[in-house]
Amino acid sequence: MLTRKQYELLMFIHERLKETGVPPSFDEMKDALDLRSKSGIHRLIKALEERGFIRRLPNRARALDVVRLPEAMAPTMQRPKRAGFSPSVIEGSLGKMRQTDSDVPEPVIVPVMGRIAAGVPISAIQTQSHSITVPPEMLGGGEHFALEVRGDSMIEAGILDGDTVLIRKTDAADSGDIVVALVDEEEATLKRLRRRGASIALEAANPAYETRIFGPDRIRIQGRLVGLLRRY
Repeated sequence: MLTRKQYELLMFIHERLKETGVPPSFDEMKDALDLRSKSGIHRLIKALEERGFIRRLPNRARALDVVRLPEAMAPTMQRPKRAGFSPSVIEGSLGKMRQTDSDVPEPVIVPVMGRIAAGVPISAIQTQSHSITVPPEMLGGGEHFALEVRGDSMIEAGILDGDTVLIRKTDAADSGDIVVALVDEEEATLKRLRRRGASIALEAANPAYETRIFGPDRIRIQGRLVGLLRRY
């Protein structure tokens, strides 16, 4: 996922390449994002490159190429205009994002992909319902999404009904990880994964629920738990 400034810079470079075929200069990018120094642009470009959204072409000045655009964020953000634009302020369910210099870490926008069962599995996760803003220190590398928890099967792991869990997208997990597991391509559940020989066990953190054991061809990992949000 991208911060607001990272998204604005990516779209500014993308639009300039579409219009002229030439990427903008560092000064143009600094002015467009209303930053005080070019060092902020260097940091944003490095972050976009590390996340696989842009690449630098060797042996050419100002040589940037947009590799891909973030699908989940595009509907929720306004495209930046050219130099002199004013970034929009986005109200999220966790508070307001304020316009800052890039030296200050900004909240990250994470799509909420509906509900996940901490109990009896529910329908497979498919579409984004809304977005939330999350402190960047709660997330690591890679893409993330959020799910609203329904049920009490993970209460002894500190996950309660009504919590919002933050999930890093991955199709691999270690034994003992809490994962989003898709069962038979139909049902999704939040459970602790245990490997038992060639089988996979989905283990609840509540003695009222039994551990379910499946063949490896029946389970597909969709992500691993990295954080949790709770309202009081």
